[in-house]
Amino acid sequence: MRHNYQEITQWLEKKGKELFGIHFKIYKEDKTIIEKLIAYMLKDEKRAIELNISLEKGILLSGPIGCGKTSLMTLIKHITEKEKYHVKSCRDVSFEFIQDGYEVIHRYSKGKLYQPKYNTICFDDLGTESNLKYFGNECNVMAEIILSRYDLFVSKKLKTHITTNLSASEIEQHYGNRVRSRMRELFNLIAYDNTSKDKRR
Repeated sequence: MRHNYQEITQWLEKKGKELFGIHFKIYKEDKTIIEKLIAYMLKDEKRAIELNISLEKGILLSGPIGCGKTSLMTLIKHITEKEKYHVKSCRDVSFEFIQDGYEVIHRYSKGKLYQPKYNTICFDDLGTESNLKYFGNECNVMAEIILSRYDLFVSKKLKTHITTNLSASEIEQHYGNRVRSRMRELFNLIAYDNTSKDKRR
């Protein structure tokens, strides 16, 4: 089945205006990123191969602050029912940990938090949360969740998506080499140029 990527991009811009306001716009310089995400969401195998995207892995969307990562991951899931996922702020996960403790790690690691079709989660803004203490024990919550979801990816092909401002070296610094190593297996890296402009108004 052949897809008209230009028409889909126009539809996404229209949908974006509905969701985020009339100022929303898809920029020409982001065309390659949009194409990769469309191919992924539509499971367009031929185009995915051309764009070096694995349909088995999740998405790691990285780029500078304000380039539109969160909006894009919130928007792109509306293309199809096949790849639905829940977008969850990493800061909110850390606040849940303060309240509920280690149960939160299990909550996001078992693949049963939401309806089955929403077991895939997009953790938004990785790196904005902090190491937290629960009854005196410090825990890198997102590192533990990523490691647990890696096990689910290996055993059940459960996908995880992430947005982040961090570079690969910063991810290793924050979460350790073990996490960074597993993230290579877990994710397709789709990155904005570091010179990408802040699109917030």
